[in-house]
Amino acid sequence: MSDAVDKRTDRPLSGIALVLAAVCCFGVLDTTTKTVISAVPLFMALWVRYIIQAILSTVLLWPARRAALWRTDNPRLQMLRGGLLLTSSLFAFASLAFLPVGEFTAIVMITPLVITLIANRWLKETVSPLRWLLVWGGFGGALLIIRPGSAHFHWGWLLPLCCVAANTWFQLLTSRLARTDDAATTHFYTGWVGTLLATLALPFVWTTIPDDTVWMRMALMGCAAALGHFCLSMAYTRAPAATLTPYLYGQIGSAVLLGWLVLHHVPDHLGLVGMLIIAVCGGSGAWLSAREARQTALRTSAPPP
Repeated sequence: MSDAVDKRTDRPLSGIALVLAAVCCFGVLDTTTKTVISAVPLFMALWVRYIIQAILSTVLLWPARRAALWRTDNPRLQMLRGGLLLTSSLFAFASLAFLPVGEFTAIVMITPLVITLIANRWLKETVSPLRWLLVWGGFGGALLIIRPGSAHFHWGWLLPLCCVAANTWFQLLTSRLARTDDAATTHFYTGWVGTLLATLALPFVWTTIPDDTVWMRMALMGCAAALGHFCLSMAYTRAPAATLTPYLYGQIGSAVLLGWLVLHHVPDHLGLVGMLIIAVCGGSGAWLSAREARQTALRTSAPPP
């Protein structure tokens, strides 16, 4: 088998713009989900979210790409990625049934810090003392939001941590597949794998919804998910993950703003401090990764003495 060809190009500004568009879409997705999940069974809402993404992906991408859309060198990884995103979405929907949007989003954003732990533990990558400080600082911010042992805490705060676990492996596979597979192909598989898996539960949860506004909100939910994940997949083809990751933390601000505008929820002072700590630690960690990547590139490209 021939060596994989890295299809990623170096267009950082375009990648950053796509990431910012994605985090805005994800803010809309989570806020809309919060309003839908109280009126619709969880798996039914999940199925609608995925079937819309799958149909939109096919309608928009098939005319230009035809059969090339589903051709991949990594079918197992594509199916695994789709399953991981469905699992992450399942925990996210369950979390939003209990938790405010902003706080949930901030906890999920510790995912890059967890990736650092995985890189150290299983990939044997060296982690500097400063990076360790940022990792534990981010976890400290999450504890300020969750506050275990206090009257503020309940079991629903554990659900975002399950979402983080699934999202960690999803992000690792996203970056891996961006080296060899077209972003449109990855987006196509993600939608249909999630749809097929969610369909298995649909006969057991389907219910009649007479309110047209609920259907409209679910349609918005699906469109926001489809557009957000497509923008994110395209971003990874234009710039390395180390360059893009700091801008993902804009999702915290998007979630807090939409939670205030739509749901009239404002996080308390400790929650806001925890969110700020997570954003600063996560963004700083990503900046360190980008700097280290540039230094490595300079060393490897320098001529021998």
